[in-house]
Amino acid sequence: MSYKYNGQLVYQIHDEEGVIEVVDTDGIRSLHFGSPSRQSTQLLSDPDRLHSLYARAMMGLLLFNDAPRDILMIGLGGGTLTKYLLQQFSDCKIKVVEYRRGVLKVARSHFGLPFDSRLKVKIGCGAEYVCRQSLENAQQHDLIMIDAFDHEGMAPEVSSERFFDGCKTLLTHEGMLAINLWGTNKDLFQQVAWNLGRVFDWRIVFLPVRKRGNIIGFAFNDGMTKPSFKATQQKALQLELTYQLEFPTFIHDIKRNNTKIFNRVFTP
Repeated sequence: MSYKYNGQLVYQIHDEEGVIEVVDTDGIRSLHFGSPSRQSTQLLSDPDRLHSLYARAMMGLLLFNDAPRDILMIGLGGGTLTKYLLQQFSDCKIKVVEYRRGVLKVARSHFGLPFDSRLKVKIGCGAEYVCRQSLENAQQHDLIMIDAFDHEGMAPEVSSERFFDGCKTLLTHEGMLAINLWGTNKDLFQQVAWNLGRVFDWRIVFLPVRKRGNIIGFAFNDGMTKPSFKATQQKALQLELTYQLEFPTFIHDIKRNNTKIFNRVFTP
């Protein structure tokens, strides 16, 4: 029996990018890319529940789009978000672009990512896919989710102004983008935030993940109607009852951390 990162190493494979590891610690299964940083986590006793704080915060997107139907995801990880969306939204279809075939294999074998006719997974570079698709098609997706990290941090290919411009082209007129960012590298975060703001005309808000270094960014296309903040607060209470996620905390933290750009997204 092997131990790593203070837990039991239950599976390990190597590919051209390095190592992919699955570790169980105190009832939590985690995905690692050769470092202690957890890429995905899952409760062994309740594998369908969203466990990691950043994944729960990513679902703050439901405050703005509570019935996503056509989703593009860049980055799969353990597939916990993908699995959750498939379970919660029976009418949605999801296209995932994942760079590493081994990651897909592990998501299937150790994190319960299902085989589902509504889910298509493409192996390849997410940035190249967005660039290519944006030249051929427009306004396909009402939601784009970006969660592309490697062992060193956020992949630079999926944080450039060119990449976000391609994403905007692929969004429906009322569509939105959600991205998992790493806030501890302030210079990189500020550059990515600037790129995102320029492309989406500063119709963006950020949600810092409590007790973590992650910051979730939400960006909105031109046709999205500004919701009233009071109505969104009420919606947060309803969503909390439905999904048992901390939506009132999300909307509170969004207001507290976006004072300069708040009125670009909400009406009072």
